[in-house]
Amino acid sequence: MKQKIISIIYASFIIFIAASVIYFPQTVLSASKRGLEMWAGVVFPSLLPFFIVAELFIAFGVVHFIGVLCEPFMRPLFNVPGVGGFVWVMGMASGYPSGAKFTARLRQEGQLSQIEAERLVSFTNSSNPLFIIGAVAIGFFHDQQLGILLALTHYISNFFVGICMRFYKKNEREHYIREPFSIKRAFQKLHQTRMKDKRPFGKILGDAVIHSIQTLLLIGGFIILFSVLINIIQEVKLALFFSHFIGVILNFADLPKELAIPVLSGLFEITLGAHEIALVEKSSMLMKAIVMSFILAFNGMSVQAQVASILAETDIRFRPYFFARLIHGLISCIVVIILFQPIYQQKSAIHTFSQQGVNYLESSLDLLQATGIPLTLMALVIYFFLMFQQKN
Repeated sequence: MKQKIISIIYASFIIFIAASVIYFPQTVLSASKRGLEMWAGVVFPSLLPFFIVAELFIAFGVVHFIGVLCEPFMRPLFNVPGVGGFVWVMGMASGYPSGAKFTARLRQEGQLSQIEAERLVSFTNSSNPLFIIGAVAIGFFHDQQLGILLALTHYISNFFVGICMRFYKKNEREHYIREPFSIKRAFQKLHQTRMKDKRPFGKILGDAVIHSIQTLLLIGGFIILFSVLINIIQEVKLALFFSHFIGVILNFADLPKELAIPVLSGLFEITLGAHEIALVEKSSMLMKAIVMSFILAFNGMSVQAQVASILAETDIRFRPYFFARLIHGLISCIVVIILFQPIYQQKSAIHTFSQQGVNYLESSLDLLQATGIPLTLMALVIYFFLMFQQKN
């Protein structure tokens, strides 16, 4: 009976989406175009190099090398193997859903147990500085200092999420050998891993490009889908219905109800939510920072759907990741309140030190937006050429 009800719900949802696509063709077209532009202009060209490099790192044993070096602090802090250090750094640098992609890849390689992978993905799938500072703070709020505040809040709170999740399934003991720090052993691991992979260099490079672009095509589909979904929800006035409940929660947290609809948009898609939060006038910057930090921590349903799709290829369960997003959101709200006075309202030493980095991120975002679509088209041409060559 339960499965029949679920089948009816699925069918009803698909019929609703299909009817909405037919009834609101212009809205759907505009939303699809906006999602496609964001994917092709920013997401694809910014993530592709990281995905390809990560695949090469795994193939040539660099991840094993990093794992041996990071084991002394990754295991005590987060209760995950040293290879988690690679995922953590790459996830922060490239942004979501990279942490999920790299975690799933290492799980497939057998370098993580199921529990370790669930712990790792819970705190490594974060936003990157380019998006937080460049796109959100400068692009929507026109405020560099807010970007520094949001970035520090995001990464500090994510660190504490990792600390909290180290206790997840703590009674289920994993069998691992505690070995001392050794550069020699790290090089031995690197060499052994490289020798196990019998593929020639050209094959390794081609596979890295193909796997990376396939993942990015999947991500692009989710971005366009959720861009369409949020616009359909707004058109049929369901947004007003859901925003009423969000308004009650905001009122309980002493936040203005005017942020309800922007928060709803952000819970679906971060970029759209950030844009709408920036336009709210009847709200202080502290209130906007609290809400924005929560949305960045929650990841949005679009990113969560991408993560769920990537994790579905493994035995990594999605539920711990979702639970960690709620913890991340709560901690980030607390951290942003603590840091607001010293980081945002004062010209702190951190702000002065990071100003040059902010300027670099701003120029990088401008360059990415100018060259992103041509780079995406060129990469897709290479992808189809490699796929054609591989089939022949």
